[in-house]
Amino acid sequence: MKNAQPGKIYKVAVVGYGKMGKIRASGAGQFPQLQVVAVCDPQFKGQVDGLPVVEDFRKLMDYAPDMVFVCVPNKFVVDAVCFFIEQGVHVFCEKPPGRCKEDVERMREVEASHLGVKLKFGFNHRYHQAVLDAKAIVDKQRLGKVLWLRGVYGKGGGSQYDKNWRNQREVSGGGILIDQGIHMVDLFRLFCGEFDDVKSFIGEHYWPVGVEDNAFVLLRNSRGQVGMLHSSATQWRYMFLLEIYLQKGYITISGILSSTKNYGVETLKIARCLYDEQGYPLPNPEESISYYDEDHSWSLELQEFVDCIVHNTPVRVGSSMEAHQTMCLIEQIYAADACPEPRITQMERS
Repeated sequence: MKNAQPGKIYKVAVVGYGKMGKIRASGAGQFPQLQVVAVCDPQFKGQVDGLPVVEDFRKLMDYAPDMVFVCVPNKFVVDAVCFFIEQGVHVFCEKPPGRCKEDVERMREVEASHLGVKLKFGFNHRYHQAVLDAKAIVDKQRLGKVLWLRGVYGKGGGSQYDKNWRNQREVSGGGILIDQGIHMVDLFRLFCGEFDDVKSFIGEHYWPVGVEDNAFVLLRNSRGQVGMLHSSATQWRYMFLLEIYLQKGYITISGILSSTKNYGVETLKIARCLYDEQGYPLPNPEESISYYDEDHSWSLELQEFVDCIVHNTPVRVGSSMEAHQTMCLIEQIYAADACPEPRITQMERS
């Protein structure tokens, strides 16, 4: 492992220089202790954005990186992550953490044999300010304990949607649930911990691509807290909605700031119950709304990773253990649909 030293300049490499790779490289440029030195992406030759390009991620070691971003399709995550950990290089990997829990387990085994090397997965929704503020309210129990959650995360396909690698089971491991719904599953775990009772309907309703375009999920844990999730690629409008209902009121996060701005303004709505003379909660409590127009989630997420490297402390958010627990729940959701719907044909869609 590269020695952790405050004040040192850490060399950074990027595997996969698509949308996320460029976001991560740009984010690294905001930190004076990080220097992006090279990228790996076969679609570019020679140089891109002033950075040297290699076609084989192993050749990045010629640039002696201290840290690497892995931003490749799910199928290729494991080999890259394991390789760099074995070289003593710290790894920040985008979600999903592979295609299945076995992928995460393989990465965890390599991580365990290279103590001191940091591995973090990019569940950046936890760093959105509305989520951070909601978590603070829940943790302080200002509105009592969480009773139940409801989450909707949807989009409407888009150009060439059916040809995207995210809808190729061999590459992605699944459809809209593992691609996008995994963020909501992770947030459910953030607010309620682990769930052990799982029901689901996983459907291919419109897109004849061999993976689900809708997942309807019902979760319950040992404390009786229930989570209802709908992850959809037939929403026809981008939507992010997380509702948290508590003993004394509710919290609603609507919209989520993103690089594309597709999900609209991020808002946090808080309502505290009012009670009648006999102590019964009255309907329709007043709501206060906060609006967020800046997304600092990427930098906050990276800042924590840099701090873990510089000060040699454990990864707190997005650790391999957290990634494994989230992926295990994703697989439980897939397995809980005992009667998956028959796949539609192009004729039926028309």
